[in-house]
This record gives sequence, C-alpha cells and structure tokens, in this order.
Amino acid sequence: MAHAHHHHDAQSASVSRKLTISAIATVAFVVVQVAVGYFANSLSVLGDAIHNLTDGVALVLALVAVRLARRAPTDEKSYGYHRAGILAAFVNSALLVAFTVFLFIEASERLRTPHPVNDVAMMIVAAGGIALNFAITFALREEGKTDVNVRSAVVHMFGDTISSAGIIVAAILIRVTGALYWDAVVSILIGVLILWSSWEILRETVNLLLEGTPRGIDPDAVARSLAAVEGVNGVHHLHIWALGPSLPALSCHLMVGDVPVRTTSSLLEQITRMLAKEYSIAHATIQFEFAGCDPDDPYCVPYPAAIGRQSSPGT
Repeated sequence: MAHAHHHHDAQSASVSRKLTISAIATVAFVVVQVAVGYFANSLSVLGDAIHNLTDGVALVLALVAVRLARRAPTDEKSYGYHRAGILAAFVNSALLVAFTVFLFIEASERLRTPHPVNDVAMMIVAAGGIALNFAITFALREEGKTDVNVRSAVVHMFGDTISSAGIIVAAILIRVTGALYWDAVVSILIGVLILWSSWEILRETVNLLLEGTPRGIDPDAVARSLAAVEGVNGVHHLHIWALGPSLPALSCHLMVGDVPVRTTSSLLEQITRMLAKEYSIAHATIQFEFAGCDPDDPYCVPYPAAIGRQSSPGT
C-alpha cells in the first residue's frame, strides 16, 4: 500500500508539472493569437484564440483538481478531494459547449457580411498552434486514458490542433478562390468538431456527478463475478460509483448463508482482490448477510453460478 501511494504521488507530481508548463505556454500563445487575429481581421484566428483561452482555463482547472486530489481526507471530507477532478472536467466541457455557441453566432454574422482577411498571417499563427497543441496533447495522452479530468483537457488541446489545421485550410481556400466566406465556413466546421469532441466528456462527467456507474464497468458483469465466488449465494443492493476520475467504488450485500462469522474474513479478502484485479475497484464496502437468497426479494439476484452451488450435493 505504501508503494502504491508513493507511485500515485509521483504520477500526480508528473501530471502537475506537465499541466503547469502546458498552461503557461498556452496563455502566452493566446496573446500572440489575439494580436495576429486582430491584425489579420480573421474570425477563425480570433475564435481559435478564444478556444485556446478556454484551453488555458481547462489546463488550470485540471491542475487545481490534480493538486486538490493529493490533499489528505478530513473529518468533513472523509473521501478527500478526488471528486474535484470530475467537477473540473464538467466545467471544462461546459465551457467548450458555450464557446461553440458563441462561435456559431459570430460565424453566421460573417457569412452575411464577409470581411477581408490576411491569409498569410492566418497560416503562420495556425502552424504555431498546431505545434503547441499537438505537443501538449501528446504529453498528456497516457494520463488522459484513465483520468476524465486530464482527458477533458486533452480533448480541449486536440480540438484546438484540428482548429488550427482548419485555419490553414481556410487561408488556402481564400487565397485560391478569393472567396472570403471560407473563414466563417471553416469556423462553423471547427465548432461542430469541438461540440462533438466535448459532448462525450460532458455526458460522462454528468453521469459521475449523479453517482452513475463509471465508464467501462458493467454492473451486471460485476454482480455475476461476485456471485461466482465460492461461498456467495446471492448479490443485492449493488452500487458502483466513482470517488474520483479514476477511483471507482462499490458497495453491496452478499448472501453467504448460515456460516460462522470468522469464515468471512478470507472470503472478503478474496472478493476485494478479485474486484481490484478484474474491475480496478480498489474501494469496496461489503456487507455479509447470513441467510440464503430469497427468490421473492426483488433486490436479491441469485445468479446461475450461485444457484448451481446451492443445489449441488453437500451444500
């Protein structure tokens, strides 16, 4: 346990360092983008600057959440501050959706009254955006696989990489065709992409904030695995939720029949080991009920594995 705690702290420190560097670099680039966007009179560049600003906010929020998660539990917050990561991911995805709505409104206005733009300046600043955002996305890719908080920041950065590529496409189309509306058209396409990429994060974080089952865990499969453990006759009152972005938790009642209390110690150890190995559930609260599984109880689920053991000779 001490080794695991040390590993978690080291990993958290590494993520904090990456997020800090990424946030500083992103905010500096926003200043450059705003200046170039104003000079070039390009909505797509200014829109991408605003998107990059929300990226900076996303990275700062993710950083704050990571550092809060490292704080020790208190009497008031017995689970610690792990859920701050879920809340940060929710705010980040909500900001993306709000930004997209703003971009759609501005782009529709530009479609009605196109403005001349400096396509060379657009391409230069967009190339810098691609390099910066891709580097940050690549640096945080591994952490984003298991942490919805970091993943929300990664989605921000990846979306902005695509946005910058879209700006280059818009600049090329304007130069080749002479049609100024490409700036607004590409802005709308960028907005659609951002909305699509952020929606899944928003849906997942809302689910976790409402104590829903974390992504990738099937409650029925967990119940069947529990019922398949030798000595368990039924499962009910099963609840699976998340303490933090990558900290699923479980509580349930297990029917174990009329057995001595002392025999449940080894059973509990076997169950918690199985949950950690197969489902990455490290925090489990198990209540044993010393009775058989009542078929009339709607909350009791005598799965086939348990039923087979109950009907076997000698049980």
